[in-house]
Amino acid sequence: MRTRLTGWAFVLPLVVYLLVCYAYPLYTNVDLSLRNHTVRTFVHGGAAFAGFANYATVFADPAFRTALLHTVVFTAVSLLFQYTIGFALAVFFARHFPLSATLRALFLVPWLLPLIVSASTWAWLLNSESGLVNAALGAVGIGPVNWLTSPSWSLVSVVIANIWIGVPFNLVLLHSGLRGLPPEVHEASSLDGASGWQTFRHVTFPLLRPVSAITLLLGLVYTLKVFDIIWIMTRGGPSGSSSTLATWSYELGFGGALPQFGPSAAVGNVLILMALAAGLVHIRAQERT
Repeated sequence: MRTRLTGWAFVLPLVVYLLVCYAYPLYTNVDLSLRNHTVRTFVHGGAAFAGFANYATVFADPAFRTALLHTVVFTAVSLLFQYTIGFALAVFFARHFPLSATLRALFLVPWLLPLIVSASTWAWLLNSESGLVNAALGAVGIGPVNWLTSPSWSLVSVVIANIWIGVPFNLVLLHSGLRGLPPEVHEASSLDGASGWQTFRHVTFPLLRPVSAITLLLGLVYTLKVFDIIWIMTRGGPSGSSSTLATWSYELGFGGALPQFGPSAAVGNVLILMALAAGLVHIRAQERT
């Protein structure tokens, strides 16, 4: 009994933390999405129950389809390049050479900087009139590009910034995974006459699948909810050309004179369900493995 009570004593702080910081906010957001809230009822309570009317309003809005498409494109492209570049850098740094540790530490800078600093820096670099990117393009004879103010380029701009920020995360996890692989397997493949590419394709990459899976899952959950970068650089514009579900949820709740708290919470719950679905797929895949 004493051992059992001691175990519960260690677990209790974690349970309290999960209930206060996760379960209660999630319950509040679900309740918010099921009621017709105004500014008054949001503060004092007493909002009428609306059922799934807020979800129906959100799904019927043409802006939802646009934001959903942008969210999918933003997430998929970001994950593809973050993982590919991070994997290439992890393989590169797996070989020890002079200053490898220093260079690897420098690659962590984008990940360590506050998002507001990174987003502001990219907004300055991609400025149409005084940005360094357009200055570099002009030096090679290419005309200026309206990176942040053109509907054709705004989503591309925030994707580029997000890729730059997310590469170090992939580098750290994949490099740790590579360091944890048993060297005997690579030695055996070398003795069998396998080339470097064959060793990577048939030995390294398959052994790294569990680490790759969790890296992509964490990247997916993080990228789905990216708000700071997009809002600071483009505010979801122009004309919603870089709006995602995260930025649209914020606009509904806090971006207008008449806040729509219910629909805003409904959009947030859609994001939660998307992340939850990805987590369940990952768990199922791990069970099969």
